[in-house]
Amino acid sequence: MNKRFKKEIIELADKDLLVRENLAAQGKLSGGYHPEMEKVHKENAQRLREIIAEIGFPTISKVGKKASDAAWLIIQHAIGEPEFMKDCYQMMDANENDINPTNKAYLYDRIQVFQSKPQKFGTQLTADGIYPVENKERLNAERLKVYLPPLSAEEINKIHDSKDIPEIDSRDQEYNDWRKKVGWI
Repeated sequence: MNKRFKKEIIELADKDLLVRENLAAQGKLSGGYHPEMEKVHKENAQRLREIIAEIGFPTISKVGKKASDAAWLIIQHAIGEPEFMKDCYQMMDANENDINPTNKAYLYDRIQVFQSKPQKFGTQLTADGIYPVENKERLNAERLKVYLPPLSAEEINKIHDSKDIPEIDSRDQEYNDWRKKVGWI
């Protein structure tokens, strides 16, 4: 196990969460991507890229569960870097027996939603509920495969259909402009 990178990855994720907590306490996380948060996300993604170049994807066997989960958090928050997130998803897929499957599910869904595509596991939300999913009938079966709790029939019935994605995504022009700028759409 690589103890140096284990410690560093955890520290990077802790910094992300601390900045997020401080900005939230100041009421500065609504109204777009806060520049300070974006800076932390970019710096963390860059450092994680360097670590990956040295040791490969930070799997559980390489850095331990806590640091592997911390690496996922860094990836999940690297929203301004679509190719990095997609590359990391591919690495997680290639190492699926040595990562937390729940993390992989969250990353898959996040990538899909940023691309205006339905998600598979129902992990990503909109202002009015769960973002559309690929298959409502199979949703709980997919969630159970990755150790997510099942949703109630009532919760599933409230999920918009995937045909509603254009209407959902068109509600926030600033968000769409940002997604175009960074390369999601």
